[in-house]
Amino acid sequence: MTKIGVLYGMEESFPPALVDRINGMGVTGVTAEHLHVGSVQMAAHSGYDVIIDRISHDIPFYRSYLKNAVLTGTKVINNPFWWSADDKFFNYALASRLGVAVPPTVLLPHKQHPAGTSEKSMRNLEFPLDWDAVFQHVGFPAFLKPHDGGGWKSVYKVDSPQELFAAYDQSADLCMTLQAAVQFEEYFRCYVIDQKKVHVMRYDPGQPHHLRYVPGNPPPATVLGQRMVDDALTLCRALGYDLNTVEFAVEDGIPYAIDFMNPAPDAALESVGPEHFRWVVDAVAQMAVDRALAPAEIPPYHWSQFLAPSRLKEIVP
Repeated sequence: MTKIGVLYGMEESFPPALVDRINGMGVTGVTAEHLHVGSVQMAAHSGYDVIIDRISHDIPFYRSYLKNAVLTGTKVINNPFWWSADDKFFNYALASRLGVAVPPTVLLPHKQHPAGTSEKSMRNLEFPLDWDAVFQHVGFPAFLKPHDGGGWKSVYKVDSPQELFAAYDQSADLCMTLQAAVQFEEYFRCYVIDQKKVHVMRYDPGQPHHLRYVPGNPPPATVLGQRMVDDALTLCRALGYDLNTVEFAVEDGIPYAIDFMNPAPDAALESVGPEHFRWVVDAVAQMAVDRALAPAEIPPYHWSQFLAPSRLKEIVP
């Protein structure tokens, strides 16, 4: 029996709906369940052919468990190795190289020394920082936000150097980016599944969380919609994410990619609404089944040359 496990935390609606949908597809030899794990023996198979990860970004134990699972042949959605290494500032830089529109963005040093460090740890850091160059590049208004955060946590909108410095003082030891604000007329959030399917959702980030998905989901103009689909696929294929959301803020007809590091995106029925919920459940379920039925393979990690089955036979007694 080919087994799919769903690993999750506080979510209530998406994981059980996903398990039920996969099992309801009636694919011979394929079953899905809520994943169970205890202590983990090194290099031991996880017992799952596919794992859909919704929580390892918050739980280091799960992240290490998933890496071990990949090592032993489990297909994990999303790739725990890249997810561990990724950050939003890199994503912005990558997008700019790929020709996807992104607002001017600067990475800033920690305002406070990270735990266990001191002034000597920062002796390579330019001081004082050339703030005039930062302001000239980014401009105002702007957003100060963590370089690898999510959920709109520790995000500050600033309209002047004085407001920036006040917000920067509150950032403590977080590593922050300063990004030019887009004066958007429209805003969209796109589910991107399996690097193939894109579902465009009209979104209002100024509303309370449960009201951000615009009722009726009025579609974008055709040309704008196609560009967002193309850009979303370009980004997720470059990053290797099979489950992600990409957010676009549209100004003067240009969709600026604002946030596209969401490998465990919101999929709760109570926030996304029934239409979007059905779409993402169906799309992720189909992706998981396709992965479960696909031939086993060792992902092309740099170290995979040492872990391929033929190589393992050579080095494991």
